[in-house]
Amino acid sequence: MDVDRAQVMAYRLAALGLATRSRARPGDLPVLDLGVQEYTPGSVRVALAARTDAELDDDRLLMVWATRGAPHLHRRKDLKTLVKALWPVSDADAAARIKSGQTPDAGKLGIRAFTLTAQAFREVVRSSMPRGEVSTQVSARVPKELTYDCRSCAAQHIAGNVWQHSGLAGGIQVESRGRDATLGPIRPAPPQPAENEGIAGLITAYLRLLGPATPAELGRYLGSSTAELKKVWPADLAEVRIDGRRAWLPAAAVGELSSAEAAPGVRLVPAMDPLLQARDRDVLVPEKARQKEIWKLLGNPGVLLVDGEIAGVWRAKLAGKHRVDLTVTPFEGLTAKARKAVEAEAAVVARARDAVDATVTFA
Repeated sequence: MDVDRAQVMAYRLAALGLATRSRARPGDLPVLDLGVQEYTPGSVRVALAARTDAELDDDRLLMVWATRGAPHLHRRKDLKTLVKALWPVSDADAAARIKSGQTPDAGKLGIRAFTLTAQAFREVVRSSMPRGEVSTQVSARVPKELTYDCRSCAAQHIAGNVWQHSGLAGGIQVESRGRDATLGPIRPAPPQPAENEGIAGLITAYLRLLGPATPAELGRYLGSSTAELKKVWPADLAEVRIDGRRAWLPAAAVGELSSAEAAPGVRLVPAMDPLLQARDRDVLVPEKARQKEIWKLLGNPGVLLVDGEIAGVWRAKLAGKHRVDLTVTPFEGLTAKARKAVEAEAAVVARARDAVDATVTFA
């Protein structure tokens, strides 16, 4: 089966719930199969509001360190499966995930680095605790290879990538972030894994929402390597070609891909939204210069979707307690209809940010 990038975009937007806004509760949205990463305060709620008109609070969800050790919103009921699927499949996989210049010898511990850090979390965090206090106590319990000399604190700290990759296995939830960040125990906590189980299901979920894709792209998404992903690549997938390039998709989704059509309309999608987690950026945005405007080293903007394509970027800031001000920078000129639709979507962002009003400035 041969498809072009426009058809792939149409498929992904539909699969991710961005083609048509639903009335489903957040926990019932298909995108929660992969989780929704929190990038900045409120970005998760903006991602949910782009997909549903329902109330955004859902007590079936909680924030955990999940894929790549990043904070993600996930369903509580999925954690028992997720923690096993995210567990390293081998020592080489573990080493790839925690590779860091801060702790050059950490990878030599392989899966043991995850095991010992997760055990330390379970010993330390019995109630809500400041993140810094957790870090101090966990650092004292793990091998020296996992820590580094922090000159500003005059102490040995566990490397951030190691402990965040191990947080879910350690039964930890992210209660709050920022200056007063706190961590707490998941109750009930999923059992600490002894080995990986179910990574094929995780790969299939990625392919269903962000496919067609390749082992190399999955490796980058998980923070692992192409070689390790090829070893666990599911056999029951359909091969397709995107503008001649080989990629894979769950066989059950082939019909949806073949019939996918671009959905008209506008969405304001936050930075690090699941849509932007796909590692084939040339499919999302063919122009390299535009890619640099979206994916930065620090401070990524959100993206503007117009009729199924990424058509610009946007940023927002709160003005007092009741208004959010958006600056929208289209890649090309927008029609009067599209501008009016952007202003309507700004109200959706305001709702997600608990603001009453929104203003839009087109840059």
